[in-house]
Amino acid sequence: MGLGVSPAVAEPLIVEAALDRPVFQPVLDAFSAEYPQITLDYRERSTLEADRRARDAENPPDVVISSAMPWQLALSNEGRAQALDSVEAQQWPAWAKWRNEVFGFTFEPVVMAYRLELASHMPPPTTHRDLLDLLTDYRDWLRGRVVTYSPRDSGVGYTLLQQDARYTPRIWDLVAAMGAANVDLAQDTQAMLEGLSDGRYWLGYNLLGSYAMVWAQSHPDIIVQVPNDYSLVLMRMAFVHRDAPHPQAARRFVDFLLSQRGQRILAGRTPLFSVRDDVIGPYTAQRLRDQVGDHLYPIPINATLLAFVDPLRRQAFLRRWDRELNILSE
Repeated sequence: MGLGVSPAVAEPLIVEAALDRPVFQPVLDAFSAEYPQITLDYRERSTLEADRRARDAENPPDVVISSAMPWQLALSNEGRAQALDSVEAQQWPAWAKWRNEVFGFTFEPVVMAYRLELASHMPPPTTHRDLLDLLTDYRDWLRGRVVTYSPRDSGVGYTLLQQDARYTPRIWDLVAAMGAANVDLAQDTQAMLEGLSDGRYWLGYNLLGSYAMVWAQSHPDIIVQVPNDYSLVLMRMAFVHRDAPHPQAARRFVDFLLSQRGQRILAGRTPLFSVRDDVIGPYTAQRLRDQVGDHLYPIPINATLLAFVDPLRRQAFLRRWDRELNILSE
């Protein structure tokens, strides 16, 4: 070989991710191009399944990515994440990380979406109050044609509903109105978008804007509305597992997500919205703030999220959801 140089040894990397691969593919491709010796095994999961995989003591993953922010913090709080001491990790904004262990690397608005034909029958909603009025005044039109997340079957759906309860005084009136309209419940945004496009639904609530905005580009009959009163912003969160079987590759991957290179790809080639303020592109946090104004409400990465996954609190919250959802529709 000469000069004692040996060929690169292939190194596996297992990523359990609640993040649609087609959307994330440009980032995965760029990482593989930069680290060709790393064989990337990317496993697309639901939020709750990603959480279960992270708790698998027999076969732990290297990296866990999820939009279910409380579950990610809980895993860290249980000691399942390892701290990173890289420059990228140390310099990451304090509001977008937890203990240098879990890192929010996207900045995604939560939106409403509706079919164009809805506007020919009723005023499209631009605020949460509008949505409540619509569900009340046009219930017969909307019965069976409204969809939102199931907070029981989706970690992100549960997180968003919990956050709504912080900002919407009449959240339970809204839930009851959705129940009266026989709301359909989905496990992911993709299912909501497909239902809107095939005409099963006219109106979707609490969709991930990152997916909805791209879908609307190729489906002109679907209109995406960032609420004008407040819009939640969700962050995908990534961490290196404490028991990562390939820790070096795992750290490289998370560092890449936080790096200017990785964030530039997020901003320019995905709809996931970059966090860093030193990148430019159509999808950056700053550009979103410029477009939407001061009513963006990022879900805070702090200890308050841990309360959401407390089993007793979650059970009580879901019991209230069941009660209010059916209170007018029985």
